[in-house]
Amino acid sequence: MTKEEILLACQENLFPCVFHYYREPLVVARAKGQYVWDADGRQYLDFFGGIVTISVGHANEFVNRRVHEQLDRLQHVSTVFATEPIAALARKIASITPGGRLTKCFFTNSGTEANETAILAARCATGSSEIVALRHAYHGRSILGMTLTGQSVWRLGGVAEAGIVHAHNAYCYRCPFGLNYPACEVKCARDVEDLIRTTTSGRIAGFIAEPVQGVGGFITPPKEYFPVVADIVRRHGGVFISDEVQTAWGRTGGKWFGIEHWGVVPDIMTSAKGLGNGMPIGLTVATPEVAAGVKGLSISTFGGNPITTTAAKAVIDFVEQERLMDNAATMGAYLHEKLIELKDRYAVIGDVRGMGLMQAIELVRDRATKEPAVDETLAVLEATRRNGLLVGKGGLYSNIIRITPPLNISRADVDAFAEGMERSLRDATGDNVTMTRRED
Repeated sequence: MTKEEILLACQENLFPCVFHYYREPLVVARAKGQYVWDADGRQYLDFFGGIVTISVGHANEFVNRRVHEQLDRLQHVSTVFATEPIAALARKIASITPGGRLTKCFFTNSGTEANETAILAARCATGSSEIVALRHAYHGRSILGMTLTGQSVWRLGGVAEAGIVHAHNAYCYRCPFGLNYPACEVKCARDVEDLIRTTTSGRIAGFIAEPVQGVGGFITPPKEYFPVVADIVRRHGGVFISDEVQTAWGRTGGKWFGIEHWGVVPDIMTSAKGLGNGMPIGLTVATPEVAAGVKGLSISTFGGNPITTTAAKAVIDFVEQERLMDNAATMGAYLHEKLIELKDRYAVIGDVRGMGLMQAIELVRDRATKEPAVDETLAVLEATRRNGLLVGKGGLYSNIIRITPPLNISRADVDAFAEGMERSLRDATGDNVTMTRRED
């Protein structure tokens, strides 16, 4: 198909809710490593990684070699049969989970399914049904996933799950209480207790949170937040669910899982995205006690199939072999420095935040009022395309640029990205240090 035929078919034959970035949709034709090429042959430096999914580079040869070998050996059986790939992956995951407590895996096809399974497990294990989620969160596109989600634009069709309430998140840049950290004494965390006492029966099934909120705009809580919340949740009978769909497998730097940076050992973790490096996989891993609560029968026709579990095991092995968790920490720190330098030169950048190779800049029209720069964000996004960069967008106000390159990028890649991002900011806003700049 020609590019025009592809775009026409997408317009005529896909649901209109399937949106595309950019005024003219970008037709991606191929990809390798940290680069993608469009249908016109133009190269882009991919610093979004297929929506935080390409963890070890596009078409990674180490991963693909194992997938090809498995494809010729055994392509599919459902979970009613045992296979070496699913057993090997489950054993490996159990060996690296926080505290060594989460050892029981259930494989599905996506983060949405993984979170559905986690909520089911929490309810079965506790005998309660009520769930605490966070504002600004995103947990999937199913009815349950959308009900857990804390952004109206992603809650379609009228949510249908009762018993789910949303606590304040730790959005320090836009504190819901108008306070400043650390003088606030993490009031957002302590408010979870009041939420449980006033909006639930007082005994909950669980609490679910992304360690760093993805679609929310890489909102990163202070170090005290999750330890305080975990204690409150467990005192009210609930289990702690860490949604690691975007934050796992070294993405946040130095650790396998994002929640490890807060020193909290969850009862359940979910993941997807980077685990498969583009292969469709979902993971729910829990403690034996929680997993034992799910009684009866369950299967997943495609979850844990030999191809995707082979790919996932290869991804973990590659991250380990190449020490990519360390590279994510080192390159993430370097990238963060570059973004801070841009913030010093461009008043449109109100905040820089994130962990490891999960970084974001929040764009504002005025640093004093923090008015979201929505149109400016769209202009920057278009400019990054013109300058050969791919980045993401997010946040409740759609004013946040999300930056998540593959974990095996180099210093030269970060330099190239920073140069391209500066050109894009200049092209889109013309707002730099030589102009009158509002101070923080």
